[in-house]
Amino acid sequence: MAQVLVRDLEDATLDRLKERARRHGRSLQAELKLILQEAARSDLGEARAAAARVRERLAAYSASESAALLREDRER
Repeated sequence: MAQVLVRDLEDATLDRLKERARRHGRSLQAELKLILQEAARSDLGEARAAAARVRERLAAYSASESAALLREDRER
């Protein structure tokens, strides 16, 4: 397996990563490995395609102005 070295990481960043690892019950190395694996796995194209599918499904619904609905309801 490959190894990665990150130079000049700010102390505050390292502290936050250590705290995150502690909260998740993992070592710093395990936490960093998981973060990198998830980042490499994420695909912006998939997220955009999912958003397009949602927009397509919602396009069939018409949104009405709430003020007009309230006014109509009060006039009854």
